[in-house]
Amino acid sequence: MKEQTLVLIKPDGLKKSLTGNILTRLSETRLEIVASKIKRVSRELAEKHYCHMKNEPFFEDLIKYLQGELHDRKKVMAMVYWGEDAINKVRAICGKTNPEEAEATTIRGAYGRITTSGVYENVMHASANREEAEREIKLWFSPDEIIVDLFPTAIIKKENIKERVWV
Repeated sequence: MKEQTLVLIKPDGLKKSLTGNILTRLSETRLEIVASKIKRVSRELAEKHYCHMKNEPFFEDLIKYLQGELHDRKKVMAMVYWGEDAINKVRAICGKTNPEEAEATTIRGAYGRITTSGVYENVMHASANREEAEREIKLWFSPDEIIVDLFPTAIIKKENIKERVWV
C-alpha cells in the first residue's frame, strides 16, 4: 500500500550544504517526491510540529533549532515522499534520532552531531508513523501544494482574503 511521509532538511543540513547528499541518499528508496518547498519556520509552526515534546526540558532549544536560530539559516526544506512503505524506507536511510546511536551509513550517522548543550543536530526529520505523517504533512503543506490527493479535501469559498501576488 502506498503511503506518504514528511521529510525536512533542517537548518543545520542546509547550512552544511548537505541537500544534494541527502536527496541522493533518499533516492535509494525509489519513492516519489510529491511536494517540496523551502520554508521559513514560524514559532507557531515549530511548536505545532513538536507539540508532543512541549513538556521536555529541551523544548525551547528544539524550537530555536527548527527555526534556524542556532545556525543562521532561518529555513528548512520540506518534502513529501510517497510510495510503497514510504515511512519505513525513509526512516531506515535517516537512521536513529540520536546521531551518536545512528549507524554511520545512515544520513544522521554520517552528518549529525550532538551539541555541548545536548541538542541533537540530526540534519533531518522523517515522520515516525502514518498518524504523525498525516498531521505533519497537513501542518507544512496545503492540498494544492501536493501533486497527488493524499487526504480528503473540500472546496471552500472565502471572501475578503488578502493575497500577495506578483506585479
